[in-house]
Amino acid sequence: MNQAAPTPERMSEAREVIARITDAYSERIVGQDRLRTSLLVALIAGGHVLLESVPGLAKTTAASTLADTIDGSFKRIQCTPDLLPSDITGTQIYDAQTGTFRTVLGPVHANVVLLDEINRSSAKAQSAMLEAMQERQTTIGGEAHELPDPFMVIATQNPIEQEGTYELPEAQMDRFLLKEIVQYPSPQEELEVLARLDSGVLAPGRHASKVATLEEVRMLQDVAASIYVSPEVRNYVVGLAYVTRNPAEYIGEERARLIKYGASPRASIAFLRASRAFALLNGRDHVVPDDVSSLRHVVLRHRVLLTYEAEAEGIRSEDIVDAVFGAVPTP
Repeated sequence: MNQAAPTPERMSEAREVIARITDAYSERIVGQDRLRTSLLVALIAGGHVLLESVPGLAKTTAASTLADTIDGSFKRIQCTPDLLPSDITGTQIYDAQTGTFRTVLGPVHANVVLLDEINRSSAKAQSAMLEAMQERQTTIGGEAHELPDPFMVIATQNPIEQEGTYELPEAQMDRFLLKEIVQYPSPQEELEVLARLDSGVLAPGRHASKVATLEEVRMLQDVAASIYVSPEVRNYVVGLAYVTRNPAEYIGEERARLIKYGASPRASIAFLRASRAFALLNGRDHVVPDDVSSLRHVVLRHRVLLTYEAEAEGIRSEDIVDAVFGAVPTP
């Protein structure tokens, strides 16, 4: 059941906070509108984002800038094959003076955590992140330690360097609310990057303005959770997920054979949470079908898994997702 719809006053307050964060973020990050939207949707929805792109497209800058704007703590973890779970979550250290062990929390205990090249970490390290992302806690020496609130993981992977990498298991991929593919900037945007570099805006050590508080982020999350989602939109979301699992009669045998696995119920949950945040970003107190459609690629591209045959034929998951949306009537 939906909570009481947000009041006009709460909506106005939320819009004002979002505008502040967006303006401060855009002062440092040129273009990349889809990336900004995905990061804000995930932040407001309380989810995590998987970013895929070649190196050098300001993913680290984007993550740290977002953390700066909300006055949150930021940690970057460079994933390598020898990364240990304790390097992420923390460990216990023996104190010879007191004869006791003391707990040292790892870098995952931050509001915004960047996992750089997550597919270079081993299965053990990835499983440690799984607990943090799903349970919002870490376990060190048998003792549970809650993570900060809000807590957001931004993981990156490089699609062009596969040597020495460990493919993310489907279970972990599914725990990312969204997957965004970051594109190269346009020539005009790249010129603006150079101009901002010369002006000192992008100088090392210079941070974005702190324009919001963690309390205001929690307020945004509360408002988003009460955004109205009609029964028709809920049925639409469930119908889309169903078609990915039973595609033959809806998109044809030729395309259906390219789907290895359809989307799990987490896809429906992701659509519900993300579409509420997306509606709030657009100043609305209710979700419309276009919100769901606008998020179709970022929600489903890592959940609708294709066969090797599809990859060989150059078929992308986005193509299949579009076919699924074309087969389900819009309410």
